[in-house]
Amino acid sequence: MSLLPHPGPGGRYDEAFVARVLADALDHDARVYGIAGLQGTGKSTLSAQVAGRAAQRGLRVVVLSIDDFYLDRATRQRLGREVHPLCATRGAPGTHDVALACSVLGDLGAGRGTALPRFDKIADDRLPRALWPRVDGADLVVFEGWFQKVPAQDEAALREPLNALERDDDPDGTWRRWSNASLGRDYAPLWAAIDRLLFLQGPGFDVVRDWRWQQEQTLQAAHPDRQAMGHAEVLRFVQFFERTSRQALRTLPAIAERTIHLDARRRPLD
Repeated sequence: MSLLPHPGPGGRYDEAFVARVLADALDHDARVYGIAGLQGTGKSTLSAQVAGRAAQRGLRVVVLSIDDFYLDRATRQRLGREVHPLCATRGAPGTHDVALACSVLGDLGAGRGTALPRFDKIADDRLPRALWPRVDGADLVVFEGWFQKVPAQDEAALREPLNALERDDDPDGTWRRWSNASLGRDYAPLWAAIDRLLFLQGPGFDVVRDWRWQQEQTLQAAHPDRQAMGHAEVLRFVQFFERTSRQALRTLPAIAERTIHLDARRRPLD
């Protein structure tokens, strides 16, 4: 399969591959088509290409990300005070406005118009509602994210810290138990809105550190007048995602309707 290097930051997927992904959605009458994959796998790139190809066919298509539905900064800061300081950092399950996501996907899935939330990652806050773009409806919604349909872990799996962040900042497990409980309790209605799920399975979690750093560099290049995260900040940030990411690698191949394996350069192997 012919691909430019590094689909995702700085590259594109082969158009024949994109066509097969779109066909997978349309052939199964998926009104809401999920694309899951760990950070940096190229979900946003693939989603945009699928949307572009769908638009060429005259379809009204909307691309959404789980990242569009982060809780605003003030709400996360309140969770940081009331539950655990790590809750103030966006990313892990528990830091999304699931009710808002369900409402938006419900409207789009039913063909109704709605406003699309937007999150400013550099400012680490949701944009004001007045700045949300509005659409009149959609024939296809591509909903991408890194942990769609990932199940919660058993209690026993939470006992031991997984990385330095959990060891040093969450030694008693309060934060990871809160996040895992939210994953098991709050997200089911959102996952139920996904008609079909494609999982982009990378070669393992270790490559995510490099992929996520590439993402941050791309974000910085797009906003040279603002300050994105530095390398050390990215390495710490990735640890917030590690537990659920490893759970995704273990479980999603058996949950997603279709799994595509990627190599370390994000090239599809299937």
